[in-house]
Amino acid sequence: MSRKPELKGRPELRGRAARLAHLLPTGRAQAARTPFVLLVVLLLGGGLIGLLVLNSALSEGAFRLDDLQRETKELTDEEQALQRDIDAYSAPDALQRRARELGMVPGGDPAFLGPDGEVKGVPSAVSAARAPLVLAPEALATATATPPASASAPRSPHPTTPGR
Repeated sequence: MSRKPELKGRPELRGRAARLAHLLPTGRAQAARTPFVLLVVLLLGGGLIGLLVLNSALSEGAFRLDDLQRETKELTDEEQALQRDIDAYSAPDALQRRARELGMVPGGDPAFLGPDGEVKGVPSAVSAARAPLVLAPEALATATATPPASASAPRSPHPTTPGR
């Protein structure tokens, strides 16, 4: 009797089972599966490395954003402090005090010129007691000393220049 030897541990099939057995892969299945497994492992490893790089880049961006927000807050605080200083220096009482320290006096009533050249209003001159002073910078330091007390009229603490 002629019997075919069993192929790799498989029993001999007959009829329809034999025809269907030709459709199943034989010994080449292991060799074809190895590149696929390597491809899947490489794709998963590449994906993990990509996620790690992306996560690192996002973390670095978050730290940079935090630093920039902190710097913005510090600069905003500095700007507000400088604006408070400007407001303090430009307050009317501070301007008046600084003007008096520089020897400036309030002016008289002004007159205005219209577009046709007509003078509107009556100008008034500054009184002699309130005449402005022009001092050299060296004299300004000595002139700001304590003014002499006078009972007549309020006078400027600085001596008047001739011709004024």
